[in-house]
Amino acid sequence: MSTDDTAAQQNAAEFAWQNDDVFGRIAARYDQLCDVFSFGIHRLWKRRVARRIANEEWRTLLDGATGTGDIILRVLADASTQGRTVIASDVSTKMLAIAEQRLRSFQDTLSLRLLDAENMPSIPTDSIDAYSISLGLKICNRHLAIQEALRVLTPGGRLIVLEASNIRWKLLHRAYLTYMAVCMPALGWLASGGDASAYSYLLQGVRDFPSAEQFAQELLNHGFEEVEFERLSLGIVAIHSARKPRKRP
Repeated sequence: MSTDDTAAQQNAAEFAWQNDDVFGRIAARYDQLCDVFSFGIHRLWKRRVARRIANEEWRTLLDGATGTGDIILRVLADASTQGRTVIASDVSTKMLAIAEQRLRSFQDTLSLRLLDAENMPSIPTDSIDAYSISLGLKICNRHLAIQEALRVLTPGGRLIVLEASNIRWKLLHRAYLTYMAVCMPALGWLASGGDASAYSYLLQGVRDFPSAEQFAQELLNHGFEEVEFERLSLGIVAIHSARKPRKRP
């Protein structure tokens, strides 16, 4: 397998944020784009994963690819997270600026950090009780991001991932991908004011991200244990959870 083929497998969308600041360009319209792309269903996904995150036992949570702070806003609004500390991170300064405005009322328990999920040297090893990332692994090198998550988590720490998945019925899954390929470019072009790159990255990431079973196996291969997943909306997305092994005597 060539180096290019390997890189493509690791980054489903073949997206390099260092070369294309697409999310900076669409930051102000990002939440509206999510509504357009998913017909509003993403709100149900985010509500579900925020509840899962809030229900985990942690004192410090690191959230990667926070974006505009939509999910973290839901996490912090949950009464069970009072007194806990959240680090919300992203590679886009414009996305973080919007998140800062939305999360202003939680500034006592929240810090915003400019971090690349693939490489976070400023986060000490074994220092984070829970790590979450939602709809971000398909647009980065997911293997590097998973390795970093494993590194920064404390022994026994929890990983929660919301990401694209597969509908188990193959014909229905193919129909969904066909809809994405035919309709999403037009919707994305209209909603983004003609910025075609936004939907093209997301479309490729959805199409080429591994199935729920395959991604669960990848987490196991990286060293996580207690790997589980829950499909949402027939499998358009899935919530994965896993645990970093506890240190043994």
